Amino acid sequence: MLKQTFGRLIKSSTRGVAKEKLDCVVIGAGVVGIAIARELAIKGREVLVLDSAPTFGTGTTSRNSQVIHAGIYYPLNSLKALFCLRGRELLYKYCSHHDVPHKQIGKLIVATRPSHIPKLNHLMNCATQNGVDGLRMLEGFEAIKMEPELQCVKALLSPASGIIDSHSLMLSLVGEAENHRTMFSYNTTVIGGRLEGNSIHLYVSESKDLGNWNGRSPLNPELILIPKLVVNSAGLSAPALAKRFGGLNTDAIPPVYYARGCYFTLANTRVAPFKRLIYPIPEDGGLGVHVTLDLDGQVKFGPNVEWIDGVDDISSFLNKFDYSVNASHAEMFYPEIRKYYPSLRDGSLEPGYSGIRPKLSGPGQSPVDFVIQGEETHGVPDLVNLFGIESPGLTSSMAIAEYVASRFLR
Repeated sequence: MLKQTFGRLIKSSTRGVAKEKLDCVVIGAGVVGIAIARELAIKGREVLVLDSAPTFGTGTTSRNSQVIHAGIYYPLNSLKALFCLRGRELLYKYCSHHDVPHKQIGKLIVATRPSHIPKLNHLMNCATQNGVDGLRMLEGFEAIKMEPELQCVKALLSPASGIIDSHSLMLSLVGEAENHRTMFSYNTTVIGGRLEGNSIHLYVSESKDLGNWNGRSPLNPELILIPKLVVNSAGLSAPALAKRFGGLNTDAIPPVYYARGCYFTLANTRVAPFKRLIYPIPEDGGLGVHVTLDLDGQVKFGPNVEWIDGVDDISSFLNKFDYSVNASHAEMFYPEIRKYYPSLRDGSLEPGYSGIRPKLSGPGQSPVDFVIQGEETHGVPDLVNLFGIESPGLTSSMAIAEYVASRFLR
């Protein structure tokens, strides 16, 4: 009912609203949206980036593990596999050339009991097919020699994995985009759109007006933008926004699922117990409660998987998700972590932060690839929709940008 009412109110309240033609609009200032804006600008296009938040990177990008993935987990020739490998290459090169803090520290994926070994072998085969180099299967004693606090029977070593300061990366990408005439407009929400003739009309409102909306009175867009190219990189709200584009084939919009993941930090420890990232065998909905390190040496454990239901569109537009971390959930973390880190002391975990994955598969379902759609799929010329850009989205960001620019620019 809310969707029908919302669409009707927008449609009836656009008369007399100022219209402005422009070149390219990117909706969403997460790392993927910023990278796309930069790439389009470098190609000589004038770009406007719109985001409902007060600044860039307040959603998924600022709430992930900040890991640079090697490309191990994803099916052969999937977008996740292709973009992760290419993105990793571009990311390491960019960080080195632009002094973005990062470190290639490596990762161990561990089998903590013999029944896990076939899954570890499968990951090795999958990664090798994807072109991930430098991988090495280790016996348990070899892995424990590298990481004395570790407990495992076998491990897969990935030297190419690393960590990055995602905020510094975004800051650098924003600066480069702005140097190439990209403009960023924050506190600005795209509330819908419509195909009129062969042109997309985007309905734009100030975020504060949307936040104060009572759900009944007309919601008047303050401006209608008519761009030559629109990239919907709105992350958690990308599917909800796509549903509000009149003229779009809604059958092309995949179902969306929200999975919150919480992190706990290791307290009262002067020296980190591990030098590398430690990952268990992947679980339903994620990669398991793993060990990540940040560039300041802080140790984080997470994320878990908590499925969220009943998120309305307005909340997703404004990123009004519950990001609180329940301290009592630490009791579920301890047994998972002790499978590979048995000396973890009681009381040493403190609530850290949480993030929400924009997933295209729900509980018990097989993982779904990134979805990047153009007119041939949804029927709207010069509109690009990005759905399900979860992990390895950060690692893939520059490769996704490269792909969007090469495929959809005319």
